[in-house]
Amino acid sequence: MSNNQRVLLPGASVGVIGGGQLGRYFVLEARRLGYVTWVLDPSENAPAVQVAEHKLIAAYDDAESLQTLADACDAVTIEFENVPAESLDQISGSTRVAPDKAAVEIAQDRHAEKQTARHFGLTTAPYALIESVDDIDAAAADVAFPAILKTSRLGYDGKGQQNCNSVDDVRAAFEEVDSVPCVLEQRIDLHCELSVVLARGADGQIACFPVAENVHANGILDTTRVPSSEPTSLLREAQQLASELANGLSYEGVLAVEFFVDRNRQVLFNEMAPRPHNSGHYTLDATITSQFEQQLRVLCNLPLGPVDLLSPVCMLNVLGDSWPDDGSPNWDAVLAEPGAHLHLYGKGEARPGRKMGHINCLAADAPTALALAHRLKSQLAH
Repeated sequence: MSNNQRVLLPGASVGVIGGGQLGRYFVLEARRLGYVTWVLDPSENAPAVQVAEHKLIAAYDDAESLQTLADACDAVTIEFENVPAESLDQISGSTRVAPDKAAVEIAQDRHAEKQTARHFGLTTAPYALIESVDDIDAAAADVAFPAILKTSRLGYDGKGQQNCNSVDDVRAAFEEVDSVPCVLEQRIDLHCELSVVLARGADGQIACFPVAENVHANGILDTTRVPSSEPTSLLREAQQLASELANGLSYEGVLAVEFFVDRNRQVLFNEMAPRPHNSGHYTLDATITSQFEQQLRVLCNLPLGPVDLLSPVCMLNVLGDSWPDDGSPNWDAVLAEPGAHLHLYGKGEARPGRKMGHINCLAADAPTALALAHRLKSQLAH
């Protein structure tokens, strides 16, 4: 039996490349279930490094450390999509890697993402590729304004994105990002934003978590509400589209797919993440199996866990903005609420816009959970 087919039971060694908060929760779930954990990350105090038994403090492309990881682990996953493809190539010769290099490479490039989504039958907002200043006029002719210029690579949480209302705006924005490849995407008349987090095993079985309804502030996820207020038929459509993408890619692992829903209730692909996702943090307290346990289960060729919702929930991101200059946020207000579940990531420095933790607010219904999240957000900095 190959490494990719072998069932890995508790006692096996699993590794993750990337030491952020997503890696931290993967490690915590793996340790809870009795696995030996390894983390490779450049920072010796990264959130996942703090809780893993074995740490490799090295760059993501450090060949010697990658080989050490591959030799020590029965299987390896990733914490974020910008792990160098060459690194995954290197270790896949020695150990199981999920997700695979092909899916990760697609997720690293917005243009490749959109092409792939369209190939598998998903619809995107109108867009055009801009690789040089010579492409701008043609792109502007194909994409109606207002539009958004997005760098093709390394953009997240609103980074690498600029609103454009004219060809001159596009030229200025393209120059500001040093003329790296970009996509010019038409801004749609937005009704809401949804995300589907699913797990797909090597056997092709898929389990979709309940669809999340997301609200962003300044390009960063603010709240995630589950269940969504949207009609069941629309939510099932989003799950079906995400599943078609996962099947088309022969994907193995946890996959998050973000969608825009326009005023005509058309479901439009936005982007994918080949890993657990910020909008899936609610699963830590509100579903039978969390997205991180599911990530471990796929990696180890175990049956997928049930994804039933235990309680309506609203996840609130806690950013560095909540830290006052002279102390800490008002944790007393959070801890006094019986429905509020606080998760902090162990990051040493609070900065504006930096994700420091989240609060899962559980309640009898989603509107009440959302109201609790808004109230706690207003109290944190007081």
